Amino acid sequence: MIRYIKRAVLDVDKYNNCIENSINARIYAYSWYLDIVADNWDVLVLDDYAAVMPLPWRSKYFIKYIYMPCWTQQLGIFSSIDLTSVKLNDFINSIPKKFKKVTLNFNSDNLLKGSNIQQKTNYILPLNKQYFELFENYKYRRRRSYKQYENDTITIKKSSKYKEVVNLFINQKKGTIQINKSDYDKLEQLIKFSENTKQSYILTVENLKGELIGGAFFLKDTRRITYLFSAVSVEGRKKQAMPFIIDLIIKKYANTNYIFDFEGSMIPGIAYFFRSFGAQEETYFSYQKQLFFNNKY
Repeated sequence: MIRYIKRAVLDVDKYNNCIENSINARIYAYSWYLDIVADNWDVLVLDDYAAVMPLPWRSKYFIKYIYMPCWTQQLGIFSSIDLTSVKLNDFINSIPKKFKKVTLNFNSDNLLKGSNIQQKTNYILPLNKQYFELFENYKYRRRRSYKQYENDTITIKKSSKYKEVVNLFINQKKGTIQINKSDYDKLEQLIKFSENTKQSYILTVENLKGELIGGAFFLKDTRRITYLFSAVSVEGRKKQAMPFIIDLIIKKYANTNYIFDFEGSMIPGIAYFFRSFGAQEETYFSYQKQLFFNNKY
């Protein structure tokens, strides 16, 4: 039986245990993550938390709708067992009709089909090989760039300068990417919370003057290291700051069961950059539905 449970009465321990033990766990689905990024969220629950489907929602002009919060790529249905297409449809059909519009990205293990489904591309890199094997799978130009810049005058270190990294991104992307201030505030809350729980990893790059020229923020759960956010200056781009950061994470977690999740991208140039590390495509699914109704005047 699938029940609709409001966040206020959710059994958080059972819910998070379901996410953690699911075959398709994503850090975006944990209660602490959704508490930060979503305006509101409730959950569809199968039986005694055998499977769960978080539903982030907000309201505009008294109309409630389900949406994907910023900093959240994949949600959907999470379970410790494979779910049949019938059960997946049961969850979708259990979304309350009070939500007049639904836009929801399901995870790559929720194999959905239908006219309301759009396929999207993510890139991942399993880290279950020795570093030298992973490095050999880098594209030739990527491997060559390391030899070219390996003696360059930059310093990469673990840091807690997340505000400086966010400000670098804002200054570099000003006028080209529209992100609300509230979403940046939520990003900082995510970083601060995950630092306290040892689930985040912040690396920064500085030049010889000690100036910040790049930085990235990674989230780590039991299975995935998610490349959530990065920023780089013009100088940092010239000195290959981000490739060196990514390579350092790959080197640190090589020969483990972790998956490096690049968190994108449908943009060709960024997709090529991710593939240069030997990343492979992962397809996930976007579901959209709008309930039309007649207004009586």
